[in-house]
Amino acid sequence: MEAGGLEWLLVPMHQLVSWGAAGAMVFGGVVPYIPQYRDIRRTQNAEGFSTYVCLVLLVANILRILFWFGRHFESPLLWQSIIMIITMLLMLKLCTEVRVSNELNIKRRSFAAADSKDEEIKAPPKRSYLDFDLNYFWHWSKFTDYVQCVLTFTCVTGYITYLWLDSSLFVETLGFLAVFTEAMLGVPQLYRNYQNMSTEGMSVKMVLMWTSGDTFKTVYFILNQAPFQFSICGLLQVFVDIAILLQVYLYSYYPQKPVSHTVHPASTKAL
Repeated sequence: MEAGGLEWLLVPMHQLVSWGAAGAMVFGGVVPYIPQYRDIRRTQNAEGFSTYVCLVLLVANILRILFWFGRHFESPLLWQSIIMIITMLLMLKLCTEVRVSNELNIKRRSFAAADSKDEEIKAPPKRSYLDFDLNYFWHWSKFTDYVQCVLTFTCVTGYITYLWLDSSLFVETLGFLAVFTEAMLGVPQLYRNYQNMSTEGMSVKMVLMWTSGDTFKTVYFILNQAPFQFSICGLLQVFVDIAILLQVYLYSYYPQKPVSHTVHPASTKAL
């Protein structure tokens, strides 16, 4: 009788814990970006945040969704990718608006083509229809240009995936590329900190939440026997997070000579 009563209590508790873990997986990944979003909105300064982080996460999560069509993994991981894509687009929209409002150079950089007479007046007389410039990749002046780029990438990779969906080698490689790209999430910020010899402007809270979230995520992958690519790249992501936290400590207690931002205008900066 006692065993039956105990089982009656443990079953719903186990179910509650499972729901909590699934909810944490779906929404936990976007939590670190909430304070960063609020800070950028409040200060109208996005210099401390690298939009290449958005690029990495958009590519990673689009590939992960395509991987799901070849090998169905847990639904919370799929929903996590959808929520993350929406979050990164919102971050890009805010950062673009803030940068353009603070930028002295009014020349527009776009992914596709000019779409206004005003823009054509500002542009050189002999301007090609396509305005794509590798030197200004992911440094465009309108949010719609980022959307066009993301849609183009999604359509191309989606078509390739459709053609090769029956190949297990392709599907497994796609899954590895998805999680490996995500594991490189902190590298743009890591490089930016190293380039500036400073972590000024970076949200330490965001990195701390990255680390705790990635640790939880990796443990979740291992316990739920997710595809092996997820577990391996999850561990790599935790190591990158720890490296950024070490930069915070080193540059705080052992300040380095700062590098001028104006020397390399086309370098990997926050925006």
